[in-house]
Amino acid sequence: MTYQNYSLKQLQQIDAAHHLHPFTDHKELREAGSRIITHAKGPFIYDSDGTEILDGMAGLWCVNVGYGRDELAEAAYAQMKELPYYNSFFKCSTPTPVLL
Repeated sequence: MTYQNYSLKQLQQIDAAHHLHPFTDHKELREAGSRIITHAKGPFIYDSDGTEILDGMAGLWCVNVGYGRDELAEAAYAQMKELPYYNSFFKCSTPTPVLL
């Protein structure tokens, strides 16, 4: 799905109808609308107005090596093709975490 076919207002309306934002003043959110983050590179995120924002929290501490890292995307892609996930319950393991 591509967001480029939608206006900022449309994205905000869809967001308001279907997305619960934690730690948010919902009255203010209804009045102002959500900030739509459209892309990221390195330590920066960019909103729909093109404003560059330093993502000091690293996507809630999930992107601490920065955004847009080709080598990580390629490694994830290769792993997703081979074995995207399997649990470690019932004495099971997979080679990738074993070799970490």
